[in-house]
Amino acid sequence: MKLDDATFRQLRRLAPVIDDVLNAREVEHADQAVGLDSIAQLCSQLFDAYHDQYPVEIALARADAVESQ
Repeated sequence: MKLDDATFRQLRRLAPVIDDVLNAREVEHADQAVGLDSIAQLCSQLFDAYHDQYPVEIALARADAVESQ
């Protein structure tokens, strides 16, 4: 699934939030928490769009994830 330009730019803008949290191993600032909320919302939208296009692949990936646990 190709991302539209606006979604791609939004992900690029939010990427430093993930990097900061991963490097610190904690959420240190309120702006990081807000950024994580934005990331979660965007990821949810992307997942829903991908799921609408590829429901079988999502089901298989979920089954593989359960088996690997």
